Amino acid sequence: MQKPRITAAAALASLALLTACGTETGSGAGSGPGSDQTVVTDVAVTGVRWSFDSITVDGKRTPAPDGAYVEIAENGRAKGNTGCNHFGGAVAVKADTLDVSLDETTEIGCPEDLQRFETVLDKTFDGKLKAVVDGDKLTLTRADGDTLVLSSQKPVPLQGTPWTVESLVSGDSSASLPAGTEGRAHFVIGKDGKVTGSLGCNRFSTTATVSGSTIAFGRVVSTRMLCAPPQMNVEKAMLNVFESKATYELRDRALSLTAPDGRGVAATAKPVTKD
Repeated sequence: MQKPRITAAAALASLALLTACGTETGSGAGSGPGSDQTVVTDVAVTGVRWSFDSITVDGKRTPAPDGAYVEIAENGRAKGNTGCNHFGGAVAVKADTLDVSLDETTEIGCPEDLQRFETVLDKTFDGKLKAVVDGDKLTLTRADGDTLVLSSQKPVPLQGTPWTVESLVSGDSSASLPAGTEGRAHFVIGKDGKVTGSLGCNRFSTTATVSGSTIAFGRVVSTRMLCAPPQMNVEKAMLNVFESKATYELRDRALSLTAPDGRGVAATAKPVTKD
């Protein structure tokens, strides 16, 4: 599948959950007299981000890395991450079938294990996929029998959650972190109002007072190491937020923090992988 490449991707998008809007018990394929098989007749777009668990191609299972997910907005646009690069495209939902056509992706160089999964995802998350929702699990099956298994991600609270910065925001646009800085900027807003984490280079701490949709941060205390320019650029973006009264938006497992000048960061709830 050939897709145009872009260098920026939205970090926050509307979230999606495929659920049965209407079902019927009948004599569809695989059912017979006395069968209680539920046949999905329609699926709706609502709610939760899906994380990739694994992809099986020709009987070979490839586990997904941390941070691989997809979201489908109400307008049919999909946004997600392979565990390394962001991607986007169109997803049409009809009955129990998704018709996927990805048309954008970032070009970050990935470690070998992440590249392996990204290559498999690129080949399988495409075209018509049959969808089956079972509890918090979503299984997508291609006509050739290859399958993708995903899990719905439960919402998390603002405070007490480890947040890892995934992109930098400026107004209505966002950009992926510079190559080599992924996973380094992270923070936790404690229930006691204390904030600790990494600015991408230096460790830091401050305080947070949450009121409505804003967070007033206190004085930032940090170490004073010098790092490579890309890491220092991320650090400057982080300080711009944590030295201000920022507006925040929390959606399930995604958090955005925006300073009064319109610049900010977007983060995802996931374990810290680098420090």
